[in-house]
Amino acid sequence: MADLYYEDVVVGEERLSALHTVTLADIKAFAEITLDDHPLHWDEEFCRSTVYGRPIAHGLYGLSLMEGLKTKMGLYLHTSLGSLGWDEVRFLKPIFPDDTVHVKLRSAHKRKSRKPDRGVVTEQVSLLNQHADVVTEARHATLLLIRSESPITDGGAEP
Repeated sequence: MADLYYEDVVVGEERLSALHTVTLADIKAFAEITLDDHPLHWDEEFCRSTVYGRPIAHGLYGLSLMEGLKTKMGLYLHTSLGSLGWDEVRFLKPIFPDDTVHVKLRSAHKRKSRKPDRGVVTEQVSLLNQHADVVTEARHATLLLIRSESPITDGGAEP
């Protein structure tokens, strides 16, 4: 289901994204774009001496990937007015090159906004790897349109 309006969101409902395989090239591109070129993320020789033994993705790469995988789900393609922010972000386990990840999204809470045409939906979002380990988790608030209550769309007679 795509283009969910505020009314369509069911608190407690869970959805899963498609799978995505992380590559070392992805991690290097993120390092270049964000200017975070710490060798922990790209230098295989340096990483051999770390507790991980190999490069790991940036925590913020995982968070960004969570948003990207959510976007690919098409849930709010034309109904989102924007993100209100991320809270309680936790990087629980490393993301390695060649890990295959997906998002699990649970609608946790919703409330109407002060403006009558929109509502706020809070999502509990988890990024899981191929072993079903949660590698990143966070809460996200998004602002969604409320479906028009006009007689044309609600099936009622004109006033």
